Amino acid sequence: MPAYKEKMRRRGKGNNLKREIEKEKRLSKKEEKVDLGPKRPDFKNKTRVLVFASRGITFRDRHLMTDIRTLLPHSKKDVKLDKKDGLGTINEISEIKNCNSVLYFEEKKHKDLYLWSGLTPNGPSAKFHVTNIHTMNELKMTGNCLKGSRHILSFDQSFEQEEHLMLLKEMFSQIFAVPKYHQKSKPFVDHVLTFSVIDGRIWMRNFQIMEQNVDKHKKTKLAAEIGPRLVLNIMKIFDGSFGGQVLYENPKFISPNAMRRNQRMAASGKYQARKANKMETKERKENAQEMAPADEINEVFRTKESQKKREKEEEPEYDDDEEGDYDDEEDEGEDDDDEEESNDEEDE
Repeated sequence: MPAYKEKMRRRGKGNNLKREIEKEKRLSKKEEKVDLGPKRPDFKNKTRVLVFASRGITFRDRHLMTDIRTLLPHSKKDVKLDKKDGLGTINEISEIKNCNSVLYFEEKKHKDLYLWSGLTPNGPSAKFHVTNIHTMNELKMTGNCLKGSRHILSFDQSFEQEEHLMLLKEMFSQIFAVPKYHQKSKPFVDHVLTFSVIDGRIWMRNFQIMEQNVDKHKKTKLAAEIGPRLVLNIMKIFDGSFGGQVLYENPKFISPNAMRRNQRMAASGKYQARKANKMETKERKENAQEMAPADEINEVFRTKESQKKREKEEEPEYDDDEEGDYDDEEDEGEDDDDEEESNDEEDE
């Protein structure tokens, strides 16, 4: 056998030996079992929340809606709803999106924000008037939390005292509670979502759970606010989903239109009172001048200019309404003259 062929044969045997050694190493690694801890179970809780708004929503309210979406990793979004479609279409949209609950922000007159929260398709549902809105960007608080992390729901003691608040507590717990082992959620709990009742209104706030070292061997937990912050004023609670029989109606609720009307009435009342005070002071001065005795010295130094000035002051003043009436009468007289002239021309 030639020398070069013998050399190639030996080299091939060496390569085969290397391949066998690498194969044995790979098999040994597969056989070794590494304990990686308990496996994450398959996700079975299919709870989803539909968070969307109506047309005409302002930029500030839209930022509030996006903040709530960031707090709820199990939320879904949709396009803005046309008000002409009605609230009945919300159940159809939630069914298409495979959602169990809905948070619907409704804007009216580009001023008033209302929040509809309900469980679909059977209910119940509630309507709130949202006030004192502060978004995360507005507050710029020191608190911060991991995006997508789960939160603890904290309710005030008053939620256990009244029946309608107990119903709202159960509804909020189903809407705002992030399901365990959700695909988009993080396995951490680092913030608290609180609901407290003050003066018949529900205050919603978000806090971060922080740890501070007191001693070398002791730590304390503190709360730093993150945002957003809003106040919910209860209007009505319905038996069905976005409609049905009224279970509760807030007797102390005053609509924003009524509040604005009362403010206008109060402002007009101030104007009328100020006008009446001016008339009273004017009459009082005139009566005082009439009752006062004539001064002989003033009669001596009276001139023509002072006499004209006094006559102008004594002339009666007419209100704007009366002047408008006189103008209308003059306009009517001019119209009658024009009609008579046109009739004379036709006769000729």
